[in-house]
Amino acid sequence: MNGATINWKSLYEKTINHDFAEVFIGDIKTPVKHASPELKQMLAHVEEKMMEKFIVSEIPDEFQAIFFDRMKEGKDATTEGRLLEFADKLDQFYEAFAELKRGNTDLEFVYMYQTALEKLLRIPLPTSVAYFKEVMLADVIAEETQIDIYSLTHEIINKA
Repeated sequence: MNGATINWKSLYEKTINHDFAEVFIGDIKTPVKHASPELKQMLAHVEEKMMEKFIVSEIPDEFQAIFFDRMKEGKDATTEGRLLEFADKLDQFYEAFAELKRGNTDLEFVYMYQTALEKLLRIPLPTSVAYFKEVMLADVIAEETQIDIYSLTHEIINKA
């Protein structure tokens, strides 16, 4: 956002705590995590319960409320929450693009690329989205890949 005021402390706290639950179950790759809505929901439930158990058993009582507050999902309607969402989707986008660039044309990575790009273009951060479209996507579509990344990307942009 042009001229937006960023609460850097809030953004830092949201980003540093964003994937904390992965300490308990590891970093499960996006295609696996999103293979089915049920699996995604089950993993989120397991992460939540393991984190809750950790806080209750390891954190002194007087600090537990602070930990519970900080460990909740940081992607929210604040500018900081949207920046976190943007960064997270950007990571997913580049994870899929890297696979496509390596020649891995499995449909799961094509779908992951499409989905991440669609979501990135819808995040209400006009300046960040414009920069992504004008600079970062220009680099992506200039790369050689096994699939026609230029057409795929423009098809998604034209729908947005």
